[in-house]
Amino acid sequence: MRAFCFSVAVLLSLSLQANEWRQFRGPNGQGHAVEAKNLPTTWSESENVIWKAAIPGRGWSSPVFAGSTIWLTTAIEHELTSEALEAARAKKLEKNSLAKQMKVIDAVHLHAIGVNATTGEVQQNIELFKITDLEPIHSLNSYASPSPVLDGDMLYCHFGALGTACVNTQTGKIVWQVHLPCKHAVGPGTTPIIHNDLFIVNCDGMEEQYVVGLNKLTGDQVWKTPRPPMTGDNGDLHKAYSSPLFVNASGRDQIIIPGAQWVVAYDPRDGYEIWRVRHGTGFSNVPRPIAGHGMAYICTGFMAPQLWAIDLAGRGDITETHVKFKVPKQVPTMPSPVLVDDQLYFITDQGVTTSVNALTGEPIWTKRIAGNFAASPLFADGKLYFSNQEGKTTVIKPGREYDEIAVNALDGQLMASIAVLDQSLILRSQSHLYRIGQKATP
Repeated sequence: MRAFCFSVAVLLSLSLQANEWRQFRGPNGQGHAVEAKNLPTTWSESENVIWKAAIPGRGWSSPVFAGSTIWLTTAIEHELTSEALEAARAKKLEKNSLAKQMKVIDAVHLHAIGVNATTGEVQQNIELFKITDLEPIHSLNSYASPSPVLDGDMLYCHFGALGTACVNTQTGKIVWQVHLPCKHAVGPGTTPIIHNDLFIVNCDGMEEQYVVGLNKLTGDQVWKTPRPPMTGDNGDLHKAYSSPLFVNASGRDQIIIPGAQWVVAYDPRDGYEIWRVRHGTGFSNVPRPIAGHGMAYICTGFMAPQLWAIDLAGRGDITETHVKFKVPKQVPTMPSPVLVDDQLYFITDQGVTTSVNALTGEPIWTKRIAGNFAASPLFADGKLYFSNQEGKTTVIKPGREYDEIAVNALDGQLMASIAVLDQSLILRSQSHLYRIGQKATP
C-alpha cells in the first residue's frame, strides 16, 4: 500500500508539473519541458488544432498557466487620425534615427486575458492600465511584450514604465499597482521573476539602469541596486531588455541579468552584487541567459553579438578570470539559446541555427532555417522547436548533426515563445492563441 501511495504521489506530482508553466520559458526559465511526452510534431490550421482563440489587441507576451486557465497580456491600441498622426510623428520622432520603424498611437489599454485551457474560451478580460500621451514604440515590438508571471493565485503583469500590477486570479481584482521609471526608447521587453517573497525586475533604460526587488504582496520596494557605470554618453547604447534568470551555484542563490556593456549576478535577498563581467559595448540585449555545467551563457547584444560562457563561482569583477569561452559569430540578438546535455543551440534573428559544445564553445554544426526569428526555442519530448515571424515552426532532433523532423505553418506572426500543457503546445500569434495536439476521442 505504501508503494502504491508513493507511486500515485509521484504521478500526481508529474501531472501537476506538466500543467504548470508559470513564467517565461517554463519551469526553470530556460525553455525546457522536462516531463513532456507525446507532443505533436506536425500541425496546420486544419490539423492537430485542439482549439484556436481570438485574442483582442496586440501583444508578444508568452502564455503562462497553472491549472485550468492560460494567462497572457495584451495591449488594445487606439489609433490617431491621419492629421493628428502626422503632427504627433513630427513632434515625437524629431531627430530619431529609427523614425521610419517607429509606431505612434493615441492611447493604449493594457489587459490581462484568462483563457480556458480546455475550451479556448476567453473567461477573464481584466483592464489593468489605460495610458495616454504614449512614447513611440518600435513597430516590431508591442506595449505588452513582457510575459506575466504566476505565483499561487497571483498573476504579475509588467508593462515596463507603463505600469506593473498584481492580480488575484480567483477574483479578478487588482491587488496592487506601481510604476517603475524607465525610458525604453523602443518599448518594453523585460520579463520579471518571482523569488520567495520578492518580485524582481531590471529597468535598463536610456537614462537610468537599476534592478529592483518589490514585496510581492504589497508592491513596496524592498531593495534597489544601480547597474554598473556605463561608458559613453549616448543613452541609446545603455538600454537593454533581457530578463533575469535564477540559479543556485555552489550553494548560493544568484539572479543573473545581462545588460548593456555588463552582465551582473545579484543576491536575490538584498540585491547585493555577487559578480560582474564587462562584455564590451553591446546593448539592447534581449536573450534571457541560460545556465548549466557550472556556467552562465549570455548574449552580448547589438551590434556584433557574441555568446559568452561565464564560470558561476566568481566574486567581484571576474572579466579577466572567469570567462571560459566566447562564440564570436552567428549569435542572436533576440531569441534566447537553449541547452541540451552538452550542446548549446541558438538561432539568429535571420534564421542561422548553430550548435556548439557547451563545455568548450567548439562548433558542431550550422544550418540556415527560412524566416526571421524572435521567439526563443523550446526543448521538449526529445525535440527542439523553433518558431519564426512568418508563422512557421521547425522541429528538429537535437544531436551532432542537423536532423529536421517537420516544418509546420499557422496563419499569422509568431514572436511569443511556445509553452507546453500536458501533451500539447500553446502558441500565440499576433491575433490568436492556439492549443496544438491530438484532439481527445469522444
